[in-house]
Amino acid sequence: MKRIACILSLMAGICLISFPVLAQEAAETATAAAAAEESAEPAPELNGANTAWILTATALVLFMTIPGLSLFYAGLVGRKNVLSVLMHCFMITAVMSVLWLAFGYSIAFGDANPYFGGFGSIFASGITADSMSGDIPEFLFFGFQMTFFIITPALMVGAFVERMKFSAMLLFTSIWALVVYAPVCHWVWAGNGFMLESGTMDLAGGIVVHITAGIGALVVCIMVGPRKGYPTAQFQPHSLPLCVTGTGMLWVGWFGFNAGSQLAANGDAAQTLVVTHLSAATATIVWSLAEKIKNGKASVLGAVTGSIAGLAAITPASGEVGPIGALAIGAASGFVCWYASVILKAKLGYDDSLDVVGVHGVGGLVGTLLVAFFAASSLGGKQGADYAIGGQFMTQLTSSAITIIYTLVLSIIILKVVGIVCGGLRVSESEEQDGLDISAHGESGYN
Repeated sequence: MKRIACILSLMAGICLISFPVLAQEAAETATAAAAAEESAEPAPELNGANTAWILTATALVLFMTIPGLSLFYAGLVGRKNVLSVLMHCFMITAVMSVLWLAFGYSIAFGDANPYFGGFGSIFASGITADSMSGDIPEFLFFGFQMTFFIITPALMVGAFVERMKFSAMLLFTSIWALVVYAPVCHWVWAGNGFMLESGTMDLAGGIVVHITAGIGALVVCIMVGPRKGYPTAQFQPHSLPLCVTGTGMLWVGWFGFNAGSQLAANGDAAQTLVVTHLSAATATIVWSLAEKIKNGKASVLGAVTGSIAGLAAITPASGEVGPIGALAIGAASGFVCWYASVILKAKLGYDDSLDVVGVHGVGGLVGTLLVAFFAASSLGGKQGADYAIGGQFMTQLTSSAITIIYTLVLSIIILKVVGIVCGGLRVSESEEQDGLDISAHGESGYN
């Protein structure tokens, strides 16, 4: 209120000072206004095709979380925790939507400075039905970006399923989304973000979504601790059909995720859609081949996990690479993510239950780094002959390293605070034994 009063007082003072000379300057003002009108750029006009496409893409990305990711994760856990996982994703969707309105959008897409968006647009202040973001309504841009804000913390759920307190999960993801995701989003995607200005390539969230979620998930699964009996006990998915169904929804929804990030219905969006699909297909094949060579059989679980790895990896690169780059990134992510999820995780001993770190964290990093090579026109990308691969690689590496360190440190701090507020991060041993469906929600997924 003080700030508003100061502004109003300042405006009143200016008016009083200016009043005596208004008559004398009327002609000059009219002339200047006419000249300004002639030289000013025309106001942006709404593009119906682009608006229709981004409306569709927004629905597709929300579809990725509920029901896509929800079913993917629900099929992978034990039957006594299926409702718990569904509730995690559903409640995150609700809470993040409100937080995005309250603070998230302003922090992410405000223009306060290159590192922080500020609070100028909290609660959608200043946005109306007529406000434009480029040639689409600003409310549509608001809604599209909100779906990214929703799915990123939901991805982390897979790392700590079956053992984290529901209250601790909600508090952690809420704080994390505002102090980790939103600032990183500003760095990479806001018009004055310092990573964007440095030339960082990340069309749809290799850094913003997958690296942040992967590192956050790693911190949580280590600090919460492994599931009881890990690693000797066998934790089998209770319903692979649910998992496959959710994967299919994610694959289709990812077209909105990546192609929608072009914010236009044009050839760039079409190419982005195609390379997204090719990367997922290639990673599916490579992951299955790795399993066949190592175990003698290619599993359904491996195939669907491979597809998600390919989708995560192509996300940052999908606006710059062509089909050849998509094949290469898909193949690299299929193998590297398989190794990280199957071999490396076992060696390091952390219990990333549903391979969030190995698939999203590693996959996002693979794509973020490889885009530097396959963006070159000589390798089928969009960059011209004067494009410097080495310089771009260092830009991608630097931005990734900053994001990893920032996410790591802030996630640890947030979890420490949440642990104090919630009286610990983890459910009791008896609650874990009974399953979170009953102990946390008083319901059972199956009779």
